[in-house]
Amino acid sequence: HRQLAESGGDSVQAGGSLRLSCVASGATYKPNFMTWFRCPRNVREAVAAFNFRDGITHYAHSVKGRFTISQDNVDTAVYLQMNSLEPEDSAMYYCASDLARGSWDDESMYIYWGQGTQVTVSS
Repeated sequence: HRQLAESGGDSVQAGGSLRLSCVASGATYKPNFMTWFRCPRNVREAVAAFNFRDGITHYAHSVKGRFTISQDNVDTAVYLQMNSLEPEDSAMYYCASDLARGSWDDESMYIYWGQGTQVTVSS
């Protein structure tokens, strides 16, 4: 059983940056995926994913070039560096792990979820 803890959410001005963290605990093995989702208007959408098996990253089109997901070199954790933030990026951001099957952006296929961290971007 794995627990996920997100942090780093804050309120910033448009054009600013934030770095979100998601730390996993409770399991001795690394997950196959750790992925960030966000829920701006009661619809959860995939943002970025890190594949621990091959190091490949995946991004939603809306954040490509602005957001970067990376892994921690020691702990089972991922970071989401968010630059050039826009008001449309405002949302609760959730971390998910352990993709059961299917595509990285399918929220229904993730086993573990964190509680979320709020990001608010003002214009």
